[in-house]
Amino acid sequence: MLENYLVKKVAGPIDWTVTVPGSKSMTNRALLLAALSNEKVELEGVLFSDDSRHFLSSLKSLGFEVEIDEAEKKVGIVGCNGTIPKKEATIHVGSAGTAARFLTAMLGCSDGCYQIDASEQMKKRPMKPLFDLLSSMGAEITYLEKEGFLPIRIRGMAAKEEVKVTLDISKSTQFLSAMLLVSPMLKHGLFIEISSEKKDGSYIRITRNMMEEFGVCVDFDGSCYKVAPGAMYRKKNYVIEPDMSAACYFYGAAAITGGRATVRNVHMDNTQGDLKFLSVLEKIGCEVEDNEIGVTVSGPQNGAISGIDINMNDFSDQTMTLAALAPFADGPVHIHGIGHIRLQESDRIHGIVTELTRLGIRCEEEEAAITIYPGEVKPGVVETYDDHRMAMAFALIGLRADGIEIHDPGCCRKTFEEYFEVLTKLLEA
Repeated sequence: MLENYLVKKVAGPIDWTVTVPGSKSMTNRALLLAALSNEKVELEGVLFSDDSRHFLSSLKSLGFEVEIDEAEKKVGIVGCNGTIPKKEATIHVGSAGTAARFLTAMLGCSDGCYQIDASEQMKKRPMKPLFDLLSSMGAEITYLEKEGFLPIRIRGMAAKEEVKVTLDISKSTQFLSAMLLVSPMLKHGLFIEISSEKKDGSYIRITRNMMEEFGVCVDFDGSCYKVAPGAMYRKKNYVIEPDMSAACYFYGAAAITGGRATVRNVHMDNTQGDLKFLSVLEKIGCEVEDNEIGVTVSGPQNGAISGIDINMNDFSDQTMTLAALAPFADGPVHIHGIGHIRLQESDRIHGIVTELTRLGIRCEEEEAAITIYPGEVKPGVVETYDDHRMAMAFALIGLRADGIEIHDPGCCRKTFEEYFEVLTKLLEA
């Protein structure tokens, strides 16, 4: 892979029709649901990336029977009805935060003893709330390096009664998703009281929807989540939606070029939280239409988008996308409610401000917010911090400004390894 990717500036409005991979968040949830099901599950539309490959290799290391067909985007997993075939094993989750949290929860609720290794990047990401929660339930956790972080050795708690716990989801909802997804392992049921002001979120709704499609209902009364005793996943086939996060980069390209972008098989009934970004695009001047092929976004004439003040807490993966569009707006773009993105693959707030400032754009950084002012973009190399979303989103700037290079474009392999190949073909067409 090239060290730097030089983005080709477009001469006028784009008119693109593209296909994006399957959803990362739904792929990882589907892999876990299948492994915990009571029979073989065939998954279609699977995203193959660094994250999902680490998830799949971890399932193999734990003894699950896994069939993989990358060409057809299919995976078959023989579920073991809430048990893990091997009672001792070592897994490596790489930099996959979702895999790390979901698999840690599964191992913590098991009747075995396991070691979880991770990349240097993943070793820096917060895991302590989940470790504390599992410890309170009876799991035994031994830290192999730094307390509160991977790698660890974990002995499962094998619950003998209903599990009742309290959880704060203000910094991440993945811990709640992890516990809900593994709830069928807790044969006497699960009750979770949420102690934080934030009680729900788009990724929690994805989790609950997918669990329901696999036959397990989660009761939510506004502050507590409950899964009844005897829950069991039953599903023979499941089709994963296209990744809405990936689709949004192409919609962003339409916005700032005054062009059109259609993403195949993305429709307004998409269940992913990043669907909300379409309403943001409408507010800044775009038109959004759902048709037979997929959703089409048309940008305003000459890419003359408007400034906006928006809370993106519930679809924060698109913060980088809106930040990349912001220099071309007619007024300031203020994005707030995003403090938690400092703890993701990189400190995304600081990364955005650093890179836009490097390109000559005025920014104001707050603990949980950014303000970006319109300006003249200077040529420059964008540092990506080994963060796939920084790389993909900031490439959009180069569609309107000369001399924009993306450093380490290969970091996109985490979720969309062919992104820059697809972009090159579109720009050369």
